[in-house]
Amino acid sequence: MPLVTSKEMLIDAQKNGYAVGAFNANNLEYVQAIVEAAEEEEAPVILQASQGAIKYAGLDQIVAMVKVAAEAASVPVVLHLDHGTDFFQNVRCLRAGFTSLMFDGSSLPFEENVAITKKVTEIAHACGIPVEAELGKVPQVGVTPEEVRALMTKPEEALRFVEETQCDSLAVAVGSVHQMKVQEAKLDIERIAKIREITGIPLVLHGASGVTDEGYREGIKAGICKINIATELNKAFTRGMKAAMEKDPSVVDPRKIAGVGREEIKKVIKAKMRLFGASGKARNFVAKGVGYGGRQELSASDLKKE
Repeated sequence: MPLVTSKEMLIDAQKNGYAVGAFNANNLEYVQAIVEAAEEEEAPVILQASQGAIKYAGLDQIVAMVKVAAEAASVPVVLHLDHGTDFFQNVRCLRAGFTSLMFDGSSLPFEENVAITKKVTEIAHACGIPVEAELGKVPQVGVTPEEVRALMTKPEEALRFVEETQCDSLAVAVGSVHQMKVQEAKLDIERIAKIREITGIPLVLHGASGVTDEGYREGIKAGICKINIATELNKAFTRGMKAAMEKDPSVVDPRKIAGVGREEIKKVIKAKMRLFGASGKARNFVAKGVGYGGRQELSASDLKKE
């Protein structure tokens, strides 16, 4: 089916108490693994491309790969920009065919974050595309527990931020840490529940690879509707390729190496989908495409309303 937007997915997740897995893709094997796992689990899925992935694979190449994979799939697939750090990158991704955007202004002063996020949402909403924003700061691995807490999202600021920007979902800093290789992050469940209560919109968990299974479950109950997974996929892909090379050091066909890595990625993704409660949820709603490349054409009457 055609690519769909993330808005319907996250609303359904919020309504039915599960979280959609958002998995970062860096190459063809990642795209294949993510979509195949979603089909086998009958789960809605968000495939995301970071700035690093776009630089590595190319913007148009990523869109083409994901679009082909989505159209051949029987489950809804979203193409999402992960951690877009400027307005123009969001515009380029919107034009290229992404069906979900993100502006990450978490390193900016509050007012500047609001101003740019609002600008992104205005152009995206005109094309029927939702926007994820970020408030608070999810730190990189190596910080102290005190530093993690100091960077957490403040509920009262979250309410004002959502009201002023009209973003569709909000990535919150609630105890997770980017690039953690072990599961030992502790989420502030009360903070998640409070932000969910006062903002009313789906919440997103970044830096999720270091969260415990119980942390995931509690976070979802409190209001997390989208969970980003990247580091665990990279670990799985590398682990699979190393195993393939160790098994047969004479192999020179990269497909035999990368293919094993792809299967390891699938195992991780399927386990996460079950843990998040997303398996089988593709049946919950009929996914609707938003036109070629994720853009929605405006009629003359729509333009007059503007």
